[in-house]
Amino acid sequence: MARSHETPVLVDISAEWCAPCRVLAPHLHRLVNEYDGRFLLALVDADENMKIAGRHKVRGFPTVIAYSLGAEIDRFHSAQPEHFLRRFINDVIEHHAAAHGK
Repeated sequence: MARSHETPVLVDISAEWCAPCRVLAPHLHRLVNEYDGRFLLALVDADENMKIAGRHKVRGFPTVIAYSLGAEIDRFHSAQPEHFLRRFINDVIEHHAAAHGK
């Protein structure tokens, strides 16, 4: 969460056995590269980190939680189409920039 003070962080909480997780992951990885450092992506394997999933009240996989300035600002569940992902990421980046007065 400390890094979210510098740049927005998306936390992808997923599991290997989860089909929607396997659909979403390649899109997120491609967008991380495309956005070239404007946000960070942290991956959490829910099977290995159930306490983290529980602490964040994850009810389904995948769950992607956006953080800015150490606080959760938005989240979504399940695989989503690319236009949704772009809008979500752009909104998170804009929120972060506004919070920094940029």
